[in-house]
Amino acid sequence: MEKRNKVLLPALLEKMRQGVPITMITCYDYSMACLVEEAGLDIVLVGDSLGMTLLGYEGTLPVTMADMIPHARAVRLGAPGAFLIGDMPYMSYQPAVEMAVRNAGRFMAEASCDAVKLEGGAEMADRVHAIAAAGIPVMGHLGLTPQSVSALGGFKVQGRDAARGKKIVEDAEQLEAAGAFSILLEMVPDRVAKLIRDRAGIPIISLGSGPDAHGQLLIFHDMFGLYPRFKPKMAKVFGEAGKVILEGLRRYVSEVTSREFPQPENWFTIKDDQFAELVKSLGEK
Repeated sequence: MEKRNKVLLPALLEKMRQGVPITMITCYDYSMACLVEEAGLDIVLVGDSLGMTLLGYEGTLPVTMADMIPHARAVRLGAPGAFLIGDMPYMSYQPAVEMAVRNAGRFMAEASCDAVKLEGGAEMADRVHAIAAAGIPVMGHLGLTPQSVSALGGFKVQGRDAARGKKIVEDAEQLEAAGAFSILLEMVPDRVAKLIRDRAGIPIISLGSGPDAHGQLLIFHDMFGLYPRFKPKMAKVFGEAGKVILEGLRRYVSEVTSREFPQPENWFTIKDDQFAELVKSLGEK
């Protein structure tokens, strides 16, 4: 594969200015990151959704920095050309501004991330400001924010009434004013997302928030049928990898059980004279 130029923040801002959609995907491991790199995506988010897709949790709240850093490091090795964002997990930034800056710094120092992402609106503006002031690009996240799903009343669209829609618009403005380089809108009504995009001077990324944002994000496991619990409405399946893998696993079980696998091309041998010498040395008959 030909090495591509590293995607940097000015290139993302230039895409926004030119009206060229920004491509963004979640990814959690080296092997998949290699494919993402070859496909040439702009932004890779190592999301705390790995708690659900990789670790089997019901939600994202149990995920820790100790979970996130190794995955972010692995994705960086697999996708050196992408703009890499580390997703700050629950309680890694909410308790205090200093904690937020320190943990954001860990993503940069230990995993070579290009930026971090955190959830929340005006109440997190001081964290965004402090992280950005420390020289770390930070993406905001509004709408359905999974770390606050209990307070939001479950996994549902946010901003469908005028009051809540206004709050999201105002939160976006405050995050931008605090220094966010971009904002992810998750499950926000399309026209609310367009309002935010039209008022913003930074890239607005949509996850189930319509076509008018500056870019789109999808979850890798949703895109390829790899998460069996449910299929979100905003996801499009671009390939049924899960079905292919399941069929392969079933064939493996069948072929091992029937002794069809392995065949001679699947194992290694030892020369006759060397095996005879081995048997002799062991006193075998």
